[in-house]
Amino acid sequence: MDSGYSFHPSESHTLILETAEQFSKTEIQPKASQLDESGEFPAEIIEKARQLGLFNLTIPSEFGGSELSSLDAMAVIEKLAYGCAGVTTSIVANDLGLTPIVLSGTVEQKNKYLKPICDSGGFASFCLSEPGNGSDAAGLTTKLVPCENGYILNGQKQWITNGGLASQYTVFATIDSAKKHKGICCVVVDAKAKGVSHGPHENKMGQRCSNTTTVIFEDVFIEKERLIGDEGSGFITAMKTLDFTRPMTAAIAVGIAERALQESLVYSKDRKQFGQSISNFQAIQFMLADAATEIEAARLMTYKAAWMMDNKLKNSLESSMAKRFAADTAMKVSTDAVQIFGGYGYTKDYPVEKLMRDAKLMQIYEGTSQIQRLVIAKELLSK
Repeated sequence: MDSGYSFHPSESHTLILETAEQFSKTEIQPKASQLDESGEFPAEIIEKARQLGLFNLTIPSEFGGSELSSLDAMAVIEKLAYGCAGVTTSIVANDLGLTPIVLSGTVEQKNKYLKPICDSGGFASFCLSEPGNGSDAAGLTTKLVPCENGYILNGQKQWITNGGLASQYTVFATIDSAKKHKGICCVVVDAKAKGVSHGPHENKMGQRCSNTTTVIFEDVFIEKERLIGDEGSGFITAMKTLDFTRPMTAAIAVGIAERALQESLVYSKDRKQFGQSISNFQAIQFMLADAATEIEAARLMTYKAAWMMDNKLKNSLESSMAKRFAADTAMKVSTDAVQIFGGYGYTKDYPVEKLMRDAKLMQIYEGTSQIQRLVIAKELLSK
């Protein structure tokens, strides 16, 4: 185990980071505005990312993934999100959808449910939230009823990233609602199975090119071998998955915030008022200074949570703190960026209004900022 964090990146880390930065600059940024306007899914960009090893980032290479360390993955995700958070969410969703299988699946299940997705460039979706149960994951109502040779699945999932495009779903359902979280199971569902359907792409405020739908299960037969882990172990698998992926969400937030800061720096130097650049005004300088400081803090918190994961240390506290702080930082910095741009910042002629809209979602998905505070408090009080 490492004795501490390394601030001296390895040659491989530097190479993948340069690749991600260049890809973001040449492939994502030029198309971000048009994708936001149209809500079109960035299929071509994602396929190019896959060919460069910028997809299925943390999935083991033996099953077709890129197998980056968590720390390397965070740095890559930040660079991609600098270009567009919606595109990056579409990319990172596969890690979220496949991680439960990585964490709790058998070798046979990993070969069956990871490798085909990674080899084909297909999509997998994580299905936990429901129309009536978002933050209250333990209260989900999607039912998994035992039957001969398997189960029957009924229910509906909400806000599913890549839900309209996935070839398989990692679904959390209850086998006994009276047992609360101890009755939750995790199953892998074929998107082409009889009884599986999805709703239309949601018309969202931000991250508009990221495909988001409901997913509906009506009397879907699930073979026993599609159960990941034991019956009743699904909630633990879901929480371990979120510990693993919340730093990824934090990294997206850091990327948004960094882009907002850089746009603000350039604009404040160019914009003239009262005979000088507005960057000379102390009010603007304080906003820039606070943004830079808070972004650096968010980045380091994110890296620490990822480093702990790489070193097999429990990171529930740190991942929640990173996600909460980074999400709130992205919202604050992007809002301040719109303020610095003034009336121009409120128009689509400049990118900061999009950054502000994209940032808002970071405070909501994978656990709201308020839920993260509950997790943080629980972790603190349990020690």
